[in-house]
Amino acid sequence: MTETVGVAGRGLRERKKQQTREEIAGVATRLFVDRGFEQVTIAQVAEAANVAKMTVTNHFPLKEDLVFDRSEEIIAGLTGIVAGRAAGESVLDAARRYYREALERGDPTLGQRGPAFARLVESSPALVARERQMHDQRELALAEELMRDMEAAPDDLTPRIVAAQIIGVVRVLYYDARRRLLAGQEQDELERELADAAERAFDQLNPTVGDYGVR
Repeated sequence: MTETVGVAGRGLRERKKQQTREEIAGVATRLFVDRGFEQVTIAQVAEAANVAKMTVTNHFPLKEDLVFDRSEEIIAGLTGIVAGRAAGESVLDAARRYYREALERGDPTLGQRGPAFARLVESSPALVARERQMHDQRELALAEELMRDMEAAPDDLTPRIVAAQIIGVVRVLYYDARRRLLAGQEQDELERELADAAERAFDQLNPTVGDYGVR
């Protein structure tokens, strides 16, 4: 009984921690949109969120991740799907499925979080740099997973080349989503055209990496 209560207590703490994190990120993003990323300090975010400055930095060691509060999902999400792919599914098929399902559920990590958010990122060199870094980290995470999964030798470039091609498609689609947002495209049309573009893009990789990593 004591163990059950302990597990429940830990679950409640984790939910509260996540709620606090989301609330801080929401407050911070609104401030950044209103005033500009560089013009808002961590102390101002803490005051607006009614928490201690240390609470903000504990949740977000990087100021940029107050904006990219789902950076871990951006970096690890596709790799997790590839690592857990089903029997008979290739790495490319898993990546295609990841993008299709994320788009269908309106996942904001694909780049279509809204025009105000898009303008905020593009107005800040620090945020632009962090965004590029996340794409690089996502590519590295996938490459490392493929090297483990395929038991590749250190000098085998294939896992890294495959990862670069797949993440290259996802990166292009991410920035295309932003372009469409800033051009004022309606959400339904944006998602429909992104879905079509994704299918065509992944099809282009099929001749070279379509059978790679089939389980």
